[in-house]
Amino acid sequence: MPIPEFVQALRSVVGTSPLWLSGVSAVVVDADRRVLLTLRADNNTWAVVSGILEPGEEPAPAALREIREETGVEATIVRLTSVDVTEPITYPNGDVAQYLDITFLARYIAGTPHVADDENLDVAWFALDGLPENLTATSRLRIEKAIADDPSAWFRR
Repeated sequence: MPIPEFVQALRSVVGTSPLWLSGVSAVVVDADRRVLLTLRADNNTWAVVSGILEPGEEPAPAALREIREETGVEATIVRLTSVDVTEPITYPNGDVAQYLDITFLARYIAGTPHVADDENLDVAWFALDGLPENLTATSRLRIEKAIADDPSAWFRR
C-alpha cells in the first residue's frame, strides 16, 4: 500500500503541508554479500527497502513486513544500524514529508525477489562493489552504515 490509511486521513485535514513521520529501512544482504534493492516507481531511482511505520507498530517487525510486501522475500533482522532524519521530501503529488528513519541490517532467508507492490518497478541483488549509479544518497549511506564493522561509522552523516 503506497500511502497508509492513517496518512491519507491526516492528508485530508492538512493537505500537502509537511508531515513528520516515522519510517523503517532495511539493508537486506544475502550469503554472497549482495544487497537487495528496489527501483522506485515515484522517482526511478534504486533504494533499500523502506516504508512508513503504522501507528503502534514496532520498527523491526515493520521492516520485515516492508521487505515481504515490496520484494516477496523473507528475512531476519540482524541488528539496528542507524537512526537518521531525512531532508524534507516533496512527492510528485505535492505532499511534503520528513522522516525519522530507523534502519536495520537484515539477512536474506528465502524467496525469489520480485516486484510485489505498485511502489516499485524492479527488485534486484547488487554486489556491494557494483551498486547502481542512480542509488539514492540516503540508501548509499544506510548501506555504508549497515555493513560497517566499526560502530562509530553508524553515526556518520
